[in-house]
Amino acid sequence: MQVLVNSMTVNETYFFREDYQFNALVANILPAIIKTKRRSMPIRIWSVPCSSGEEPYSIAITILEKWDQADNWDIEIHASDIDSKILAEARAGVFGARSLSRVPPAILLKYFTPRSDGSYQICQGLRGSIDFSLINIIDKNQTRSITGIDIIFCRNLLIYFDDITRRETVEMFYQNMAPGGFVCLGHSESMSRMTSLFIPRKFGDTIVYQKPQE
Repeated sequence: MQVLVNSMTVNETYFFREDYQFNALVANILPAIIKTKRRSMPIRIWSVPCSSGEEPYSIAITILEKWDQADNWDIEIHASDIDSKILAEARAGVFGARSLSRVPPAILLKYFTPRSDGSYQICQGLRGSIDFSLINIIDKNQTRSITGIDIIFCRNLLIYFDDITRRETVEMFYQNMAPGGFVCLGHSESMSRMTSLFIPRKFGDTIVYQKPQE
């Protein structure tokens, strides 16, 4: 069954895809999150589906490079996918030219090591900082362990679901999120078509969705 699942998944991704959301992450979303958190509390970010890892690694690099509070907070990045083969690739962190086409040369030099075959491997520090796990997000038993999430990146997944499954998925997000948390969807997806639980927030060129503070 897992081999069948792996053969059917779509794994289209690259570094800094839809980067306006990463800009909103450091300029608006993270500053809003820490206003209601104690310094002892971790900031939890969930990338789902994470595919071969470009998205969670992009999140980590963006925070390290562009958020001046990064060293002051415990930041957990959880990344999950239903495809076990692509998760193994994500953990290995080896990427080719297409995945890296939008990576600035200075970032490539700082965080990646060139390999003899022309690919690059992301540094061990970043590979070890991401928690990769096999999760089917429509399986409630598997998503139950992902709780207290402050920020969810779920981009271009819900377009493949039917209306009922979309609604059930975003309701699961709501239940698993901390109050005041944010959801980032793909540019062609709209939370308002699925549920009224979240509040739309516009930051610069992007719209994200916030769970109300309780």
